[in-house]
Order: sequence, then C-alpha cells, then structure tokens
Amino acid sequence: MENQYNKTITACFVGYIVQAVVNNFTPLLFLFFQKSYHIPLSQITLLVTFNFGIQLLVDLLSVGFIDKIGYRASMIIAHVLSAAGLILLTVLPEILPVPFIAILIAVMIYAIGGGLLEVLVSPVVEACPSDNMEERHSKEKAMSMLHSFYCWGHAGVVLISTLFFYIAGIDNWKILAILWAIIPIGNAFVFANVPIVPLIEDGESGLGLKELFRIKIFWILLIMMVCAGASEQAVSQWASAFAEKGLGISKAAGDLAGPMAFAVLMGMSRLFYGKYGDHIHLERFMVYSSFLCILSYMGISLFPIPLFSLIACAVCGLSVGIMWPGTFSKASAALPKGGTAMFALLALGGDIGCSGGPTLVGMVSGALGDNLKMGILAGIIFPVLLLMGIILCRKTKGEFS
Repeated sequence: MENQYNKTITACFVGYIVQAVVNNFTPLLFLFFQKSYHIPLSQITLLVTFNFGIQLLVDLLSVGFIDKIGYRASMIIAHVLSAAGLILLTVLPEILPVPFIAILIAVMIYAIGGGLLEVLVSPVVEACPSDNMEERHSKEKAMSMLHSFYCWGHAGVVLISTLFFYIAGIDNWKILAILWAIIPIGNAFVFANVPIVPLIEDGESGLGLKELFRIKIFWILLIMMVCAGASEQAVSQWASAFAEKGLGISKAAGDLAGPMAFAVLMGMSRLFYGKYGDHIHLERFMVYSSFLCILSYMGISLFPIPLFSLIACAVCGLSVGIMWPGTFSKASAALPKGGTAMFALLALGGDIGCSGGPTLVGMVSGALGDNLKMGILAGIIFPVLLLMGIILCRKTKGEFS
C-alpha cells in the first residue's frame, strides 16, 4: 500500500516539473519569436501577463468543478492540456495567418493545464496516507519536498534548453518543445493508474467559500500566501536585471547568476526541510526564514558592492523556500476540512502575490528614477507581513480544528 502511494507522490513531483516547463520554456523563446514572426516586444510581454491571468482565472473557477469531476480526471486533463499547448506552439504559428494569435492560443491552453496543476497537486499529496507515527510532520516534509520539484524543474528547463539551443541551434526549438511535451503525456498515463485518495472522506463535504470566508484564520493564511508569492517573485523577477546591470555581465550569464541561483537555493531550502523535517519545527523554521528574508532584502537594497547584493539575492531564494509549502501545510493542519476550495483560494492568493510583488518593486523603482534597490527595499513589507501572519496563526490556532 505504501509503495502505491509513493507512486502517487512521485507523479505529483513530476506534475510540478510539468508546471515549471509550461511556465518557463516559452519565455526562453521570446526574442526568437520577436525576430522570426515579427511580433512587437509589447505583444511578446503580453504573453507573460496572459499566461498568468489564465492561471489566476483557473484557480478561481476550479472550486466549482474539480470536486464534481474528481481529482483523477482533473489531473489527467491538466497534463493533456499542458502537452497540447506545447505541441500547438509548434504547429499553430505555421497554420494561422497571425502568428501572435496562434502563440496566444497555445499559451492559453497550456496555462489552463498549469493553473489546474497548481490547484491539484498539493491536495493530492496532502490526502495521501502516511504510515509515519508523526503523520502531520511527515506530510509537512512531503509538501516541502513536492514544492522543491518546481525549483528543480525551473532550473532544468533553463539549463537543458540553453544546452539544446547551443548544440542544435535555436531554430530547432520545435523539436525541444515536442520533447518537453512527452513529460506531461507520460505523467497523464501514470495518473490514470495510481491510487488517489479523496481530500475529504466519503460522506463528508469540504468547507464552502462562505464558510471559509467566515473563519479568521483562513484570512490570515490567505494573506500569508499572498506574501509568500510576493516575497519570492519580488526578488526572483528582478534578479537577472541586478546581475546584468550591477556586474556588467551578459544576459545569459545574468540569468544563471541571478534567477538560476535563486531557484536552486530555493529548491535546496525545500529539499532540506523535506529530508530533515522530522527534527525541525515548521513554525520555527518559517519564523527564522522570514527573518533571513528581511535581512536579505536589506542586503540587496543597502549593500554598496554589487556582488554582495547579488549574493543577498541568492540568499533570498534560500529564505523564501519554505514559505509557500509551509503555509499550505499550516492551512491543512488548521483547517483539515478546507477541501478543494481552500487549496484553490490559497493558490489564487499565492499567484496574486507573484504578480503583486514584482509590480510593487517596479512601480516604486520607476517612481524613484529606476532605482531598483529602493524598489526591492519597499518589497520588505511582504516578509514582514508574513512574519506577523505566523505569529497571528499561533494565537488563533485553537479556534478551529
């Protein structure tokens, strides 16, 4: 039995790699699309916003249909759409008269798949039974390990794609897109066969939206998710610019020194807790991580030497690693009957933070004469609010079980 559920958890790990592929592969081709299909940069930039907007919409709408069609069917659909979007990316621009519209359609299809995966994967892992005596601790470890795979997927997509483009040439990107699509196709077959446990036991129902909105601790957890996403992306999205401007290195080297280092250290933080979580108290780990995040934001903003600021960027990746999976785990422990609605709304909150964090940094930077350091300093509000949320959760812990 335990081995069967290990297969389910492994398939969920691969599910997060799939999400990393659909989110991070196409942006590597933006400049190539601009030149090959003569698409203005303003339209190319819209693809990121569109992808993100579709995922937000899916987070919101999924509350209404996932429980009706079931987790297995939803998971298979998510993988099929992810693969279909990647494959259509190679076909539609050659068929439709307007290449940008063709790319937009492909992005929309894989964004629906990616949005579904974000809502589905965490509750499927949460529902898997554990033979560990410390079941809650075991699930916290599994959740942290799970979320580390998005980081490894992100790093893998960039490294493997960069290597492929170097060896085979970027003109052959369609071959790579098809190869990436094999992963979700294979994982869809896996999810057709692995055991999936309902998040809520038969005969019971999860909390509805109105019930959740009446619970004080849910609002605290939702704000924590917004801050977790914002703390992560406010630095991650600007790390490449920091590396490029501060150190005067190439775009490719800047991507490796900035966002790549950030993603790897964020993954290491999640992997560390996933491996040694038995000996670490989750709440304490989140508190220490929040303090480290605040210090790293200050280091990025206030260090006069660019290299030290870049190191602080990488340390920020280490500090934010536990925030997203840790908040999911705290929500599961505090509201065990939260159900699909809770996970969908938390994913929505996280995505809002992922958008809002970089936006705040950009707005403040622009208002202060493109001063990126001051923009990052303004973003310190997110780890501060997250720390306050952890403290408030502790005070309201006994409110619901």
